[in-house]
Amino acid sequence: MSAVWRASRAAVKRRRLQTFVIGLVVLCSTTTVLLALGLLAAASAPFDRAFDEQRGAHTVAAFDPAKASPEQLVRTARRPGVEAAAGPFGQTVLEMPDDWLWMSAGSLGVVGRADPNGPVDRIRLLEGRWATAPGEIVVNWPVDGTPGPGRLGTRLEPRGAPPLTVVGFATSMSKSAGAWVSPEQMARMHPTTAQMLYRFTNAATERELRTGLTTATAGLPAGSLGTAQSYLTLKRAFSAQADAYLPFMTLFGVLGLLVSVLIVGNVVSGAVVSGHRHIGVLKSLGFTPNQVVAVYLTMVSVPALIGCVLGVVSGNAVAGPLLRVAFSGVETGSASVGVSRWPSVVCLLGMPALVAVAALIPAARAHRLSAARAIAAGSAPRTGRGLRVQRRLGGSRLPRAVSLGMGQPLARPARSLLTMAAIVLGVTTVTLTTGLTSTMVAYGQAGKSDGAPRIDVQAGSSARGRTAPAGSDRQTERLLRSLPGADQVTVRALTKVSLGGHTQTVFANFYRGDTRALASEIVEGRWPAGAGEAAAGPAFLHQHGVSVGDRVTVRLNGKEAPVTIVGKTMEGNAQALESTWQTLFRLDPTAQAAEYTVRLAPGADARKYIAAVTAADPSLRAALLRSDNAATTTVVGFASVFTVLLTVVAALGVFNTVLLNVRERRRDLGMLKSIGMTPRQVTVMTVSSVMVPGVIGGLLGIPPGIIAHRLVVDHVGVVAFPESMKQVWHLPQLAALVVAGVTIAVLGALVPARSAARLTIAKVLHNE
Repeated sequence: MSAVWRASRAAVKRRRLQTFVIGLVVLCSTTTVLLALGLLAAASAPFDRAFDEQRGAHTVAAFDPAKASPEQLVRTARRPGVEAAAGPFGQTVLEMPDDWLWMSAGSLGVVGRADPNGPVDRIRLLEGRWATAPGEIVVNWPVDGTPGPGRLGTRLEPRGAPPLTVVGFATSMSKSAGAWVSPEQMARMHPTTAQMLYRFTNAATERELRTGLTTATAGLPAGSLGTAQSYLTLKRAFSAQADAYLPFMTLFGVLGLLVSVLIVGNVVSGAVVSGHRHIGVLKSLGFTPNQVVAVYLTMVSVPALIGCVLGVVSGNAVAGPLLRVAFSGVETGSASVGVSRWPSVVCLLGMPALVAVAALIPAARAHRLSAARAIAAGSAPRTGRGLRVQRRLGGSRLPRAVSLGMGQPLARPARSLLTMAAIVLGVTTVTLTTGLTSTMVAYGQAGKSDGAPRIDVQAGSSARGRTAPAGSDRQTERLLRSLPGADQVTVRALTKVSLGGHTQTVFANFYRGDTRALASEIVEGRWPAGAGEAAAGPAFLHQHGVSVGDRVTVRLNGKEAPVTIVGKTMEGNAQALESTWQTLFRLDPTAQAAEYTVRLAPGADARKYIAAVTAADPSLRAALLRSDNAATTTVVGFASVFTVLLTVVAALGVFNTVLLNVRERRRDLGMLKSIGMTPRQVTVMTVSSVMVPGVIGGLLGIPPGIIAHRLVVDHVGVVAFPESMKQVWHLPQLAALVVAGVTIAVLGALVPARSAARLTIAKVLHNE
């Protein structure tokens, strides 16, 4: 093995360029694969860790205390299939009349618990202490991190209930409540439901959860179970944003692997073909066939291992910003979102092994060659291969340098096919990125096609420490419409409501005024127009098990209203519902809006309008809405990075092929130069040798790129793209993609072509 190592090390030094190509290809591919695996792991691992640490409830159930007694509910904890249970806890809904702690007004679910710990749903205290006396409350902080100083001691004044003082902030991965009070305080609030928290022995699927809950509650009176919330819904909500990035990351990872395998196989195959004499010398010195194969595998594995290590380092460095974007604003409990160790381990072990397997097939040729045949074999292609095509091209009107170059791929058909396959994957990547960019740009510009500036106006509120407007929100709306430059005004009221059949509260946006821009975001159905109508995004519909045409019950201030889902929006928060002002009036006739979106007329000056708003009413805070879209920027940015990486890798594959061809044809090049071929003609001939594979690769790479684009945009769970945003392919664009295949081929061939042009006749004859 020492002899094998010395021979391999000498081969690595002698083939520095090919060694560099292998290392760079593996580095780019490893980075791409690690990012895809890291995002896949992060999509569930932090939630699972935090959920297990807090002994999260598989099901949060609410019961009618008038039908099921506390003793009956306690007995459900001992039913078959129940691993652990906590409760019953008194539960009620408070109505917050104004913004509180910088949270939206509306419904607040409150549970009475004496202790944050227990066998199920161990609540994590972030700041302050637990509520132990009447008049105290602990608030569930809805985002990751601590609330910050100055908020403990805040006095809350819910409608129809005694004032409460905030003594702590906590978080529950089970989302079992919006706030907690002591049992004594809950008794004074007259709880309307009783909460039970269950962990089941089998809880991997929704079916198992339903079975477990049915078994646990089998002995209770009929109709006693009100609502039940599954932890799988919370898990889907946790990973929804990461899942949006996962399809295209996975595709780029697969493309990177395929390109890596093709190019490594091409490099090793070329090394075996061009190293016949070297193989013969090794065998004549006593190297066994297995040792010769080991030499070539080691020659490839050394740069592959170095490239893999560097790829893991760069992938982990890039993964941090990517995961911060993918999980921005998502609660992770005590578990941090980061790249797990196993993707790095998989890449460190898998990528070198994959390279070795890719190199094994061409290296087997070195195993079969005898010493005499290897030494006798010339470096040039065998006589007659491709000559028929060469002659036909020579009889055409093409320049002689072009006809000679176009016939060269047939001299090494297997190598040319590998090169063309790399070009196909490169064009597929470019096609996918082009389609994604077009779709995401159209998505980012939805509702902004006229390019008019949009101004966000926030009304002051005493709860936010600001002066409230002197007039009503109707007067504020008329004021904003009357100022110079205003074209359309959309009024929004945000509140929290309860949904029938669900334990968690959700946000509800109620609109009036000009909603044409909002209606343009509907992909199915229509925008709500009257009382009792609503629209929601795909994440909300999926997580709440409803679709367009279904009806839900919305509760606020002790009132409830049936609401029909009449439209599906392109996107939307999984806990947000869009409805009309008429619906809000049924639930709360005294509700006031606090936010206005003003679309200015074309050509209007946004700064002058903002100044006019401030001058008219200092309590109004106006700001220009940014026209960019974070999701668009993220997807286009990362897709562009991956495209550059894979395009460079594909061009390196062409570079390696042309370099091997130039080295094999040194004698032919010397002869052509001796009969008058100029350096420029040599460059044209060499570049022309990859033009046909480039054109064919461009044509073959477009269909899989279009298919990949469709797969990605159809499987982004948080966004439902309309058909108009998916149909992004036009004839000029497709023609440009064919040119992309030629461009990849030319870029890869240009440097070896110029090197061939600089070869002198004397140098070629000296080597002979």
